Amino acid sequence: MTRRQIIAMAAAAPAWLSTTASSLSAQIKGKPRLGGAPTAFSMRSRAAGGGRGRGGPGAGRGAGDETLGRGAGPGGFDIVQHCHNIGLSGVQTNPPSTDSEAIKKFRERLESLDMYVICDPRLPADESGLAAFEAQVQAYKEAGARCFHAALTNRRYEEFDSLEPWKQMFDRIKKQSALVEPVLRKHRVALAYENHKGYRAAEQAAWLKSMGSEWLGVCLDFGNNMSLCEDPMETCKALAPYTIFAHIKDMAVEPYEDGFLLSEVVMGTGMLDLKGMVQILRQKDPNMIFALEMITRDPLKIPVYTQKYWATFDDTVSPLPGRQLAHMLDLVRKNPPKQPLPRTTGLSLAEQVKLEDDLNNRSIAYAHQELDM
Repeated sequence: MTRRQIIAMAAAAPAWLSTTASSLSAQIKGKPRLGGAPTAFSMRSRAAGGGRGRGGPGAGRGAGDETLGRGAGPGGFDIVQHCHNIGLSGVQTNPPSTDSEAIKKFRERLESLDMYVICDPRLPADESGLAAFEAQVQAYKEAGARCFHAALTNRRYEEFDSLEPWKQMFDRIKKQSALVEPVLRKHRVALAYENHKGYRAAEQAAWLKSMGSEWLGVCLDFGNNMSLCEDPMETCKALAPYTIFAHIKDMAVEPYEDGFLLSEVVMGTGMLDLKGMVQILRQKDPNMIFALEMITRDPLKIPVYTQKYWATFDDTVSPLPGRQLAHMLDLVRKNPPKQPLPRTTGLSLAEQVKLEDDLNNRSIAYAHQELDM
């Protein structure tokens, strides 16, 4: 995608953008409503001085692709107001602090905007951190959090060179989930672990099934497990019974010398069966929450033809069947992108923000018009 194409695409903003946020909210009242995940606004956050790292106070992330936007803050990106302005009815962010007065004001602000919130508490590494975790759980619940989110893994095929370190990482997460479950159960708020390119659907489902707790579940990312050679519809079916809320996006793929490129694209222009996946999740929960995660960036490289990619897969512990690789490569071959994959390299920050706005706005329009959100 050339700079000229990007600027032209961004300039051709759809007509619906002239509609006010309040009228959009009125149109979708009473229906499952679309919110916003912080990574959808990485460029705006960076332009406001927020960077692309963990932004929200107390962000409960171990690592990963996401950035928590600030609920509000001087000189920072106001993700709550931005989501409201563009017609979203919810937001994934943390309150500016856990001070009781700040929590009260944060909740009052959300209620005045008729918005829901999902928070990312900082998960404890061991029992010594449980008291601080519980205090944060209490504060975020008082702030109105519908549920909690955690994405504790990096891209498995990039982070690890062998199986054993990956197993140790996964074991730590399992022990951590057992540690926090009683606190979540006590306060009756669920924690959703994102399928964040760290474990395959079968691995994550088996772990959560073994936990047997309604307070531990999944934040289903619609596209992440494609990087692990999973058909996105099969990932959805496998994780739907455990899904608490979802990061919704569309995906496109393209071959490159070491495997394939994977990219978020405007909803409705990619290869995912969005309507089918949404239907599956709504069958599980008619009030399922969906958060837009149209990440504007260069395509990710999925190097399935390299040795390192396969280092963390084992025939007995963590198998990745050859038929699934073949199926994914067949999907890549049969689903060329409908237009050049989005890229940010070579663009100024202002151009990146403009591109991000356009991709988000077009995705929101599709969700409102085609997905009943």
